[in-house]
Amino acid sequence: MAVITLTTDFGTRDTYVAEMKGVILSIAGDVHVVDITHEVAPHDLLEGALALEAAAPRFPAATIHVAVVDPGVGTARRGLAVASRDQMFVGPDNGLFTPFLDGRRWRAWELRAAEFRRAEVSHTFHGRDIFAPAAAHLARGVEPARLGPPVTDPVRVKSPALQVSEGRIGGAVVHVDRFGNLVTSIHADAIASLGSGVTVRVAGKSLPLVRTYGELGRNDPGALVGSRNRLEIAVNAGSAAKTLRAGRGTPVVVSRISSPAGSRARRRT
Repeated sequence: MAVITLTTDFGTRDTYVAEMKGVILSIAGDVHVVDITHEVAPHDLLEGALALEAAAPRFPAATIHVAVVDPGVGTARRGLAVASRDQMFVGPDNGLFTPFLDGRRWRAWELRAAEFRRAEVSHTFHGRDIFAPAAAHLARGVEPARLGPPVTDPVRVKSPALQVSEGRIGGAVVHVDRFGNLVTSIHADAIASLGSGVTVRVAGKSLPLVRTYGELGRNDPGALVGSRNRLEIAVNAGSAAKTLRAGRGTPVVVSRISSPAGSRARRRT
């Protein structure tokens, strides 16, 4: 059975998500539709991209991911189908699929063919009228090249660049989850390059790097590599965002801790 996922900023109060599901099931009634999240902050492309980055790799090959965070709906921005990492991604060409556009192992097509969209297309709801139908037709076996011409220059969303120097990595908070954990732009492999002894500085505080939340005292802040394989700042049984008064864009620095022997050697010189 084909799998189609949905990621949007629509919330669940209105009928938008249900309308998309209705269109999908009307075209491909035997698909399995999975909600990744509909609580992306309105118009927040980076948050949508990070949600896909975290969730998509957990799905089986050939999964079709529909993502709609689309402040440019109805404008000249393109609709896309992207094939990457043995999966498909369908949505607006505005940077949502940035995590899957690394290297050369991807292909993209513009959603231009009228036969794979609804007969009437709203200027304000391409999720229902263009992206959902395209995903359903892909699930039925339509080749992505039939959707429209190839695209070689998809839009990419910018995220904070790492500042790397000897014994030090600088990044920033890119997401605050519902627990108040501060997810950063610093990946685990970058931290590993510094060795086993590091300290993390954020919002004027130096924090220990631990393995689990439980290694921290209750309401104490610390840093750890989270399930997204990124450095996170957390407070045991509390909110790091509130405790540290930090949010997206707050700088984060990981530094190597000098060994006592190295410190003595420097004092002797």
